[in-house]
Amino acid sequence: MLMTELITKKRDGGKLSGEEIRFIVDGYTKGDIPDYQMSAFLMAVFFQGMDREETLELTMAMMHSGDTLDLSGISGVKADKHSTGGVGDKTSLVLVPMVASLGVKMAKMSGRGLGHTGGTLDKLESFPGFNINIGHERFMENVEKVGMVIAGQTADLDPADKKMYALRDVTGTVNSIPLIVSSIMSKKLAAGADVIVLDVKTGSGSFMKTPEDAHVLASEMVEIGKLAGRKTIAVVTDMDQPLGSAVGNALEVKEAIATLKGEYAGDLLELCLTLGTCILTAAGLADSDASARAMLQGTIDSGAALEKLAEFVAAQDGDPNSVYDTSLLPMAPVHMEVPAETAGYVSHLDALGIGMTSLKLGGGRATKESDVDLSVGVVVHKKVGDRVAQGESLATIHAATEEAAAAAVAQYRACVTVTAQAPDPVPFIKEIVR
Repeated sequence: MLMTELITKKRDGGKLSGEEIRFIVDGYTKGDIPDYQMSAFLMAVFFQGMDREETLELTMAMMHSGDTLDLSGISGVKADKHSTGGVGDKTSLVLVPMVASLGVKMAKMSGRGLGHTGGTLDKLESFPGFNINIGHERFMENVEKVGMVIAGQTADLDPADKKMYALRDVTGTVNSIPLIVSSIMSKKLAAGADVIVLDVKTGSGSFMKTPEDAHVLASEMVEIGKLAGRKTIAVVTDMDQPLGSAVGNALEVKEAIATLKGEYAGDLLELCLTLGTCILTAAGLADSDASARAMLQGTIDSGAALEKLAEFVAAQDGDPNSVYDTSLLPMAPVHMEVPAETAGYVSHLDALGIGMTSLKLGGGRATKESDVDLSVGVVVHKKVGDRVAQGESLATIHAATEEAAAAAVAQYRACVTVTAQAPDPVPFIKEIVR
């Protein structure tokens, strides 16, 4: 086979065979196919698309480009969760210990944040001493003994995706449904879980800006998961405003801990109960959504989920005392309020803008080489629909310096719209695709 012929075939709208797709993925992973030819191929896919059979073949070829995790020797049902990324998304820190405390084994590989979206690994490193780089043997032992692991992806797991995503990121080919689906699902399938639940965000702070686009992505990922023999469910959720209140690594960890203590009952908890319900019913541990939600809420009421989080932190070299005493987590020296200029109702929050405010404070990465200040960020006090009085605090800025805090106050204020009339409520959970 010649790569030039396959590029031309896809450019002209042809359908590639499984053998042809494997040739491309294997050749690029090994370095036999150069970046300029792969760039041309990705652009051809961007414009011509792929049908479901091609997408499945691409996903499986990427999955088998390196090592895969064999979790068959671990007792019980193994599950995994993925989010397409958003602002203030600390879901894994709440959901995973809730589900693990009920007996479902959660083996999760996560990434770092880039741009306005936060990364679970960065948040976890807010726990003093926490180790994201545990070896394969320890990874498997912790899944069995603790019931949950969240660690960095190993270099040998799905190397094709690492190379292809890096190329897509600099060639304008990120926003392609077949390429997004194969990127996400190849990693999830390689991680070996029996049940995969996908949190697909939609709105200004997410990659998929409209519910319609999010539905297409969610449906395609669910179908690819099913064809690969895994129980796969997707939940489409709102990201027109930050999830929860905290945006910033240690601040989000504190909010997750507060949620596990039963001190928070907003959209973050609702999302975790919904995703957890999907996992428990798919795993056969609950015979109805109502019983699953009751089981999950019970892990908060009993303290079992918080204890599981502490056990998990200790098992990966972190200080479990910081779960019970959050003053041990990183704390910014400067706190500054964002007072409302007018009274009324919050009718809009620019999730992307708020995420960028946290990034400019040092809480995110503009590039992969950027350092992250785990202590800084924003705590939102007024969300869409909330009434606000003139002078009342819309949010608290957590910053390293007074100058940075003052700049963030102005940036945050530009992200908030206050109107005389309350906005119509918008559903947070858009749909569940099974």
